[in-house]
Amino acid sequence: MPKLYHSVLQLPDGIEKNRRYLIEARTRALPGVESAFAGDNGSFSIYFRDPEVLKLLPALLGRESRSVSRRPSREPESDPEAEARICKINALISLGGFALLEAVKRSFPVLFGKISLIRSAFVILISKEIIRNGASGLIREHSPNADTLTATAVIASILAGKPESSLSLLVLSNFAEMLSLSAAEKARKHISHLLGLKEKFIWKIVNGTVAKVRIDDVKAGDQVAVYLGEKISVDGVVISGSASVDQSSLTGEFVPVYKVPGDTVFAGTVVQSGQLVIEAHRVGDDTNLSRIVHMVENAQNRRAPVQNFADRLASMLVPISFIAAGLVYVTTKDVQRVLNMFFIDYSCGLRLSTATAISAAISRSAQIGVLVKGENFIEHLSDVDTVILDKTGTITAGHPVVTGIITAQDSDEEELVMLSAAAERNSSHPLSESILSYAEKRNITIPKNARTEAVVGRGIRASLSLPGGETSVLVGSRAFMDENRISGLSGLTIPEGAWNVFYVAKNGRIMGAVLIADPIRKDLKRAINRLRREGIDEILMLTGDSKQNAEAVTRQLDLDGYQSNMLPQDKANFIAGKQRGSRVLMVGDGINDAPALAYADIGVAMGGKSTDIALESADITITSDEPLKLPEVLKLSRRTMYLVRQNFAITIAVNSAALLLGALGKINPLLAATIHNASTVAVVLNSSRLLFEKMNIQKPRSSGEPLETDRQGPRF
Repeated sequence: MPKLYHSVLQLPDGIEKNRRYLIEARTRALPGVESAFAGDNGSFSIYFRDPEVLKLLPALLGRESRSVSRRPSREPESDPEAEARICKINALISLGGFALLEAVKRSFPVLFGKISLIRSAFVILISKEIIRNGASGLIREHSPNADTLTATAVIASILAGKPESSLSLLVLSNFAEMLSLSAAEKARKHISHLLGLKEKFIWKIVNGTVAKVRIDDVKAGDQVAVYLGEKISVDGVVISGSASVDQSSLTGEFVPVYKVPGDTVFAGTVVQSGQLVIEAHRVGDDTNLSRIVHMVENAQNRRAPVQNFADRLASMLVPISFIAAGLVYVTTKDVQRVLNMFFIDYSCGLRLSTATAISAAISRSAQIGVLVKGENFIEHLSDVDTVILDKTGTITAGHPVVTGIITAQDSDEEELVMLSAAAERNSSHPLSESILSYAEKRNITIPKNARTEAVVGRGIRASLSLPGGETSVLVGSRAFMDENRISGLSGLTIPEGAWNVFYVAKNGRIMGAVLIADPIRKDLKRAINRLRREGIDEILMLTGDSKQNAEAVTRQLDLDGYQSNMLPQDKANFIAGKQRGSRVLMVGDGINDAPALAYADIGVAMGGKSTDIALESADITITSDEPLKLPEVLKLSRRTMYLVRQNFAITIAVNSAALLLGALGKINPLLAATIHNASTVAVVLNSSRLLFEKMNIQKPRSSGEPLETDRQGPRF
């Protein structure tokens, strides 16, 4: 597999946000490009395998720059809600017209015959858009489409002297399209409801006074107040007050999080109790919420391959109706049967059900705090058979903690913690913070008069003046203890697999040991078990950590293997090798994971602390530190593709049967249109089920399910 390259370019000045997204999408489509991301500051990050890609970019960027100068205003966007409303109006008009003509036909048959021109004009008037689109398909694309078929049915019914028969087709087709548009709009509203930031005003603190100002008037560095029941409108840090904050819109956590000074808060979350004063760090489009909304909106522009397949299949099947109509006319000369052929087509069911299913899947994912950046990734995710996990910050929490204290005979645990914390108080060692935090949690007072000496590669030698006299303390490795002839070491029993052990000695005698580890994330074992139940064949770990630590984690989680001491490029190359026979999903959170995330078939950034470059390189972002969301979104993707295939089968089977019955004269055009559109409505509703099916993220542990939580072993 060719080497993975990374380059950061600068976009031309003046490019709008939507145009940057278009550049990003077009660059991803270039051969050899693995990932591309256009930043808000004009930077353009690209991962690629073929160096020739760089020769294509200047022309692309130049063209986009000229495009901006020609089109300074934003293109109008389609409004699905308005389109659904128009479909509803057209359906009601068609239904009203059909009912009126039927009433006239039954009550005044003579008059009904005399107004044939009026009947035809009415049908043409309400179907003019369909006729225009159908003709456009023939003239511009040189290929008939679904509207071409419907327009032909309308014209044929008029020529046959039965224009009102096509009204039933228009009623049902408008209703089916309205339903599909409403389902897609419902998916978008799910996202808007969960992530929307509708507040226009905010409480800003100016010279100690709280004033109500527009959100646009708040800048980074300003202080804002948020009260009970209000939505936080900025990303920032709490500087005073305390409150219970509902973060479910961003993280999917249904349990509110208690925030105190020093904690980070995000726009879009809600204060459920208490009040906060926040120093704003990010406002407006820079907030985490705005980035999430952009990700979800931009996902609609990246179509899944199955949607393209549905479009191609639908286009291929449209001529079948024309061919069938020709054969039926030549064979039977029966205009009624010919109309049956025109009133049935496959394209509506194939296209609408597929688009609805993919859109619903993205909406459901966003609802639980999983952001899918493109519709295509839903389909790719369903094919994954290999999962590769980064260790630090993904499998583990990413920060060391004290996991155990072992005391020698006649030693006091509290004294051991106090002496070790006093020795480590001024140390720059990365593990010192864990000892100090542990002492703070235990409310142990730490002496401040320690005189310390750091011994590189061994530990710390300290001297303290305590009430009992001058005390000598050593904190460090076993080798450090041996070198200083510390007694009592043989009496300590250290658990097998302990990652980091700090021995503590007082006045030449061992007191005990402090066990420190980077703990495995809560519920990760359960997540791995659920991934296996979803059919994942292989789960591996990549880490830059030592072989010893990697082995310990692999044993605890029953992983299929690991690679240790890996650099970022090593991870990317390893994934490239796995891709020769597998569909690979990579989960990471840091800068060193970015190449691997870009290289994998699906890259997943997990955790609220993921770096910006990891978020940009990933295809899917899990906004919280909940591993159980990974198997759940995998299950959702497979459920989505199952429904898509099911809808394909239903649409083709039902419409084929209707074509056969219509050709044999067993049904009339009204019934043919009813069967065709009823099948379309059915598959759209089938896809819409994804919006309402329960997703089991916070599954409680029961007495019959100990294996997923209890087999992790000691956390050291």
